[in-house]
Amino acid sequence: MARQNERVIQTRLGRQRVALDKVLYFPRGLMGFEDRHEFTLLQLREGAPFLILQSMDDPRLGLLVGDPYSFLDDYPIRVGDAEQKLLRLRTIRQVAVLVTVSIPPGRPEKTALNLTGPILINHEARLGLQVPQTDGRFPTQFYLHEQAGCPAERAPGGEDGQDGQDGEASEA
Repeated sequence: MARQNERVIQTRLGRQRVALDKVLYFPRGLMGFEDRHEFTLLQLREGAPFLILQSMDDPRLGLLVGDPYSFLDDYPIRVGDAEQKLLRLRTIRQVAVLVTVSIPPGRPEKTALNLTGPILINHEARLGLQVPQTDGRFPTQFYLHEQAGCPAERAPGGEDGQDGQDGEASEA
């Protein structure tokens, strides 16, 4: 039986207990999943560079996400006034930046960060928002094999993807 300050959810990783203060509300949902609003971040394993952004209501909806600043030195994002207000940001430094990660089945060497739709999270307010980017300076995807080995080939011990606050962000 779940305690009052947590919920038990079913995921592809099995049953998970989620503390209610770890539930993130996405007022607009996510691209392609606009009707889903409650998510949480699940750690795959200790030291893994990626997390699962898991729907609290749909066990099939879990997106692999990661901190882009663990792999890219420069990834400026634009956050407009409306988005900042929706996220209740006093300063852009309050926001964690995550991007979805694609790993084609059986081809971990083709692991890619999807840079066009970063997910911004204000952990203090427990709010999330996906903010599409149109800056042509960055490709739509960044392939990790272009670095010194992709995370699937490296030993565990990378960033947990939850802070993203050291990256550059610019206001529109």
